[in-house]
Amino acid sequence: MAGNNSGPRKPFGQLDSKKLDDVVAKAHKQRDTRMAGYREQSLKLHPWVCGRCGRAFTRENLHELTVHHKDHNHDNNPADGSNWENLCLYCHDNEHQRFAYLVRGEGFMPEADKKKPATHNPFAGLKEKLKNR
Repeated sequence: MAGNNSGPRKPFGQLDSKKLDDVVAKAHKQRDTRMAGYREQSLKLHPWVCGRCGRAFTRENLHELTVHHKDHNHDNNPADGSNWENLCLYCHDNEHQRFAYLVRGEGFMPEADKKKPATHNPFAGLKEKLKNR
């Protein structure tokens, strides 16, 4: 039967070892470039666990784990990873939503949620009112 495509293809002619070496070298260079990125560095430094919800990740779902810049400055990438935290997609989106609300003056952040002293005292003058009873 002509044109049967079952089974592995057989190479046509001689393999070009220079071309193969170039492909392998290019693949290694691309891998090294990727590994130099902050996401890959963070995945090496930090556990594959969301820093907020605690969800654990494996190679199969690692694409759902993102790297968050704690100070929201994507140019601040110290080699020790101190400005990064691994967050799942959901927690990362939530963090950026909270930050956007804070920037617009509508939201909350842990730093902004610190308790402020009360300015109203509902029991002011109560002692005097009880005396007059």
